[in-house]
Amino acid sequence: MALREGQESLSGEAAEALAMFGISYDRALRSARPPASSRWTMAPAARDRCGVQARLSRGKGLPRRVEEAAEVPDAASASAPASAPASAPAPRAAGGAAPGGRVGRPRHAGTSGVAPVTITDVAARAGVSVGTASKALNDRGKLRAETRERVAAAARELGFRPNAMARGLLAGRSFTVGLLTTDHVGRFSLPVLLGAEDALGAGEISVFLCDTRGDAIRERHYLQALASRRVDGIIVTGRRTDPRPPLPVPPQVPVVYAMAPSADEDDMSLVPDEAQGASIAIDHLVAGGRRHIAHITGPARHHSSRVRAAAVEQALSAAGLELAGGRVLYGEWNEPWGRQAVHQVLRAEPKCDAIFCGSDQIARGVAESLRECGRVVPDDIALVGYDNWDVMATACRPPLTTVDMDLGELGRAAAVRLLRAIDGEITPGVTHLPCRLVVRDSTGP
Repeated sequence: MALREGQESLSGEAAEALAMFGISYDRALRSARPPASSRWTMAPAARDRCGVQARLSRGKGLPRRVEEAAEVPDAASASAPASAPASAPAPRAAGGAAPGGRVGRPRHAGTSGVAPVTITDVAARAGVSVGTASKALNDRGKLRAETRERVAAAARELGFRPNAMARGLLAGRSFTVGLLTTDHVGRFSLPVLLGAEDALGAGEISVFLCDTRGDAIRERHYLQALASRRVDGIIVTGRRTDPRPPLPVPPQVPVVYAMAPSADEDDMSLVPDEAQGASIAIDHLVAGGRRHIAHITGPARHHSSRVRAAAVEQALSAAGLELAGGRVLYGEWNEPWGRQAVHQVLRAEPKCDAIFCGSDQIARGVAESLRECGRVVPDDIALVGYDNWDVMATACRPPLTTVDMDLGELGRAAAVRLLRAIDGEITPGVTHLPCRLVVRDSTGP
């Protein structure tokens, strides 16, 4: 925008964008006016590159009509005799001044040779004013249904796409969201991201993925980068459900924690209901006639291990059963621990007829050791895992029955919660989303 004594000018792109979304000139001017002591100038070359300006009279608040520049003469017309009639209008150079002092705008064509479709084109096709077309496309104002449909049909026919810059200017938003993850492997964060994108994509919102790798310095760097891009909000996820410190962000930037909840109860957090997932696994084994059920899981220091183990003991107690071997076996989230732990289970409880594992990796290690010991799954011992990690569950022999935390749905719910928060609807606290059991061959028919 160039500010000069007696007038203000907008570039054609900006004027057209403001018209598209019905933004008044006064509103734009208040946002862009420099201090009274300064003057903004534009070099002639810059004016030529802009190719279009809309003149506006101070105080009137509305742009005057933007005149289309005359097309640049083609080779044939350029070679015409110089003795043209004196009454013929003088041609205007691209970006130059038209007779009478007005500045014209050439319709620049892209690489395809076709000029971009504008709101003016849509209005002309629909037979309405530019203001009416803007209201119809943005679902604003009091218009008849047939008028809205006529404008929408014209936009579809012409392949018109709204100006994203003007859309953000009107709404005061960037229509971007940051997704911050500490899961550098992507095992848990990628499903959450895909679910979030499904929900955000419907609103034409873009996602910036930032992998902190669990590094506090990287996290601060990414927060600064997201702030510089003026993201509308942030979704935080990780590889564990242990509470994490809240992000140091301004209060006007809403944050939703998915999978890895915030330690601050006033924040918005969504987590899988791991206790419910463990309970449905035990209920499934009990319903299948299993009575001597063992539990092998990950480190006791992890929140997931403790929550799932407590739910196992509670579900067994509700069924009138006790844990096979008398205790939960805590270890690591890997196959070697599963292969090792199964021998402890069989020594402590030779009658063991089912094992519930805290992860699919542990369960796959258990399946290998049981096969080596001559125990048949599921005839002798039924086996259930946790996570529904496809590469593990389907490659296991036999295919593994497992608990699915439905991380895609978790990401979608987190995105919906964030969109509501952006609109001012804050829902603090921790929300638990249900898990589901995926039944395969390892627990029998």
